[in-house]
Amino acid sequence: MKKTVRILGVDPGSVKTGVGIIDVQGNHIRHVHHAMIRTGKGEFDERLHILFSGLSKIIGAFNPETAAIEDLFVSKNVSSALKLGQARGALVAACGFHGLRVAPYSPTTVKQAVVGSGRADKDQIGYMIRMLLHPPEPCPEDAADALAVAICHAHHAPMQNLVVKK
Repeated sequence: MKKTVRILGVDPGSVKTGVGIIDVQGNHIRHVHHAMIRTGKGEFDERLHILFSGLSKIIGAFNPETAAIEDLFVSKNVSSALKLGQARGALVAACGFHGLRVAPYSPTTVKQAVVGSGRADKDQIGYMIRMLLHPPEPCPEDAADALAVAICHAHHAPMQNLVVKK
C-alpha cells in the first residue's frame, strides 16, 4: 500500500489568505480541508500576527507533512507588493515554526498543473477544484487557489521527495 502524504497549500494575501489541505496516495488526491484566514484592514503588524497564528492553528489541527505556497507576482504597485511579500513571509515562518519546508510555485505553474493553461482565470480554477476534489462545502476563490497550489505540489514533486525534512 502506498503512503499517504498530507499537503498544505497556501495562497497568500495581506487581507485574506486561502488555505487548502489534501491527502495524496499514489494517483489519488482527496480533499481534507479548506479555509480562509481573514485579517481585516487593521494595523499591518497585527494582520501579520493573525496570518502567522491562523496558519499555525491549521497546521496544528491537520498535521500536514509538507507545504507549498504561491510565489509572488510582479506588481506595478510597489507598496502592495511589499505588503504581500511580508504576508507571505509570515506564512512561510508559520510553516517553518512547525518544521515544514515550503515549496514555492508561480501562479502560472499552478494554473498549468490544475487547469492545463497558465492563463486560466479564477472561475476555471474553481471549476477544476470542484471536479477534482468535490469539497463538501463551497470553496471561496482564495481557498480554491490554495487547493490548486497543493495539487500543483503533488504533481511536481516526486512522491518520495514530497516530504522534505529540515
